[in-house]
Amino acid sequence: MSAVVFAHHQLTPTERLRDAGWIAFVALILGIPLIGLTTVDVGGRLAVDTRFGLLAMAVVAAFGGRLVLRWAVDHLKGRKLARQRAAAGNAGGRAQQVVNVLGWLALGASVALPIVFSDNRYVVDTATTVLIYVMLGWGLNVVVGLAGLLDLGYVAFYAVGAYSYALLSTQYGWSFWEALPVSGALAAGFGILLGYPILRLRGDYLAIVTLGFGEIIRVILVNWTEFSGGPNGISSIPRPSFFGLEFTRRPAEGSDSFASFFGLEFSAMHRLIFLYYLILVLALLTHVFVSRLRKLPVGRAWEALREDEIACKAMGMNTTNIKLSAFAIGAMLGGFAGVFFAARQGFISPESFTFTESAIILAIVVLGGMGSQMGVVLAATLLVLIPEFGRNFAEYRMLLFGMAMVLIMVWRPGGLLAHREPTLRLSADGKAARGGA
Repeated sequence: MSAVVFAHHQLTPTERLRDAGWIAFVALILGIPLIGLTTVDVGGRLAVDTRFGLLAMAVVAAFGGRLVLRWAVDHLKGRKLARQRAAAGNAGGRAQQVVNVLGWLALGASVALPIVFSDNRYVVDTATTVLIYVMLGWGLNVVVGLAGLLDLGYVAFYAVGAYSYALLSTQYGWSFWEALPVSGALAAGFGILLGYPILRLRGDYLAIVTLGFGEIIRVILVNWTEFSGGPNGISSIPRPSFFGLEFTRRPAEGSDSFASFFGLEFSAMHRLIFLYYLILVLALLTHVFVSRLRKLPVGRAWEALREDEIACKAMGMNTTNIKLSAFAIGAMLGGFAGVFFAARQGFISPESFTFTESAIILAIVVLGGMGSQMGVVLAATLLVLIPEFGRNFAEYRMLLFGMAMVLIMVWRPGGLLAHREPTLRLSADGKAARGGA
């Protein structure tokens, strides 16, 4: 293995001071409106009071904290350097074992969670939200993590799936299970519609076009009132049933509800737990589907395209079809997640599909590690739970959220789980053998 892998640049004391000074300056600029200034009521008149003492303490803390953090990081990396060299030969195998163990533990915890918290609506709702973002992250991972195509408008496919189900169910009476494949196919069609005109674009230009596509979809949903309901959205969207059994207290005459069929006392938690397990099954199917695709020729073509598009063309690969397949499959998975979102909420509006959602989904893929399935799970859990925990610090909630993201990127610049076993590796006899995903 190349020694470049182990290269580590330790900052000199002067560089550390300069680095800490910049951090203190940023803290000062951000702290003036957040900490240094506050509004007070003076005899019925609104006035601005200053808290420069508290601001100065925050700046000094940022300066000192950055110095200590930089020194600690350099010190720890220096100590680990020798151990990393010694363990380079089998590090990949151990990392994959850790990922596998984490995956099985996460699956067991996911299955048991609604049972343990069967009377806690908040926990089950939050866990359902995490699984929605996991499914979205796995879908975008096909486009960004595997094919290497930067997509900032992924929320558009999420919206296509949600509005497709909302219109099919409210206008034509389609059930959840009937609308699910159709909505996914429509989202895939929009993925091809986006992918075909922009095949020659790369990098920032591709990101700008995909961002524009996402905004076009949102603006259409806002202004085409006859079709989408405009800013008011679509309400009274039917929720999925358990094989025809509705989660209602009083079922229609001649039919059973979920509670009456199983002889249970009616509880609103039954529907929430069913929705949780439904999105869990959809997410697991997504994981299995993407994992299998990665080992097929199309999956290896995505990874080859990500590494070097020119080399792919030189080898005679059809990069047009490779890109379109990535866009279509990623969009389809986003559409499936949108169908579940609409069914869970019972109401959708364009406000649920803004650029912020695309940024969060992209952050999940990047923070988790490009191409890492388990990394998406960890990143989605963090990005959903950190703002929830920050509700008790509402005034500084977004500041804590941004700080956590910066720390993660400093600690793990390649993502939480940057390591991934190659899809194919050469065995001792020179033959190709499949590795882990």
